[in-house]
Amino acid sequence: MGNESAAEKTESATTRRREKERERGNISKSRDLASALVMTVSVALLAVMGKFILDKMLDLLRYTFTNIHPDTVCTDNIMGIFLPYVQACAGVVLPFLVTLAIAALIIVRLNVGHVFAMEKVKFDFNNISPKRVLDNAKRLFNPFEPRTIVEFVKSLIKIAVVGSCGYATANSRKDELFAILGADPATALGVICSILIKMLINMCIAMIILGLLDKKYQDWEYEKSIKMTKQEVKDEYKDIEGDPKIKSKIKSIQIQMSKQRMMSNVPKADVVVTNPTHYAVAIKYDKTVAPAPIVIAKGIDYVAFRIREIAKNNDIPIVENRPVARALYNTVPVDGIIPSDLYVAVAEILAYVYNKKGK
Repeated sequence: MGNESAAEKTESATTRRREKERERGNISKSRDLASALVMTVSVALLAVMGKFILDKMLDLLRYTFTNIHPDTVCTDNIMGIFLPYVQACAGVVLPFLVTLAIAALIIVRLNVGHVFAMEKVKFDFNNISPKRVLDNAKRLFNPFEPRTIVEFVKSLIKIAVVGSCGYATANSRKDELFAILGADPATALGVICSILIKMLINMCIAMIILGLLDKKYQDWEYEKSIKMTKQEVKDEYKDIEGDPKIKSKIKSIQIQMSKQRMMSNVPKADVVVTNPTHYAVAIKYDKTVAPAPIVIAKGIDYVAFRIREIAKNNDIPIVENRPVARALYNTVPVDGIIPSDLYVAVAEILAYVYNKKGK
């Protein structure tokens, strides 16, 4: 059973199995979807910050043509010459990169959720062993490896779809492209930027759609990889709930101990009410303990026989009353107080016993 093949893993993963896999860092994630979203955010940032970036570049050009002349350049202060350019570039690049980094972290969090797996970050010498490296290289360069084939096909599809979107956008506006050949630079630049923005938007939409499809595929592959055999499910249930055989044995012992404790109370009874053979209920009345009589032992068949036997050996009165015996057995638990609807019947039995004993 322990060597069941993957083909026999027909059971969906349990909650505990999923938690363990997540602790190991084994989760369903789509790099294609994350890349598509990061690319979309990048394009959106460029669109939002485009004017700001252009103004910074124009300011830098004005500074260059206004303040720098070949005859006045002093090579002794190279840092002073480049400092304005570094500051201008930092003013453009840093806001873009910081915003993109924050967006990327949010995208990754949405993609994989809250996961911190120490197994993924701790160093393992087995990962750099020659055998492991060789096996990884074989899988990577083996063209017939299923995962390699799937990734290759996915790459071809992405190139074809995204490339087609870009080409379709440019082809739909080819007349404008031909028209800018004789136009002034400002007009030509405006048309080219407009076409590029449209191309990027269409390509981002196509990448997001492909990413969503890849996420579905990754979820399916992940669910398949964590499937369990029936034996694994049973073993896990045993780990969580305990072995049913052991639980049954413990329950049996508890019942046996409860019966022994119950039998030890029979000699303390005032009377045992019987059916006469199938049911036996031992009753005790002590007004200092309870306001009404209580059932201290009860049983059917063999247990009833043992209760009657103990009662005889200890001179406990045995009274035959079929309806009362059945009613007490069915409605009152051991150590339970008899219900009010049985007060009269039980009182008559106790009165008969007390009169017989001369109490």
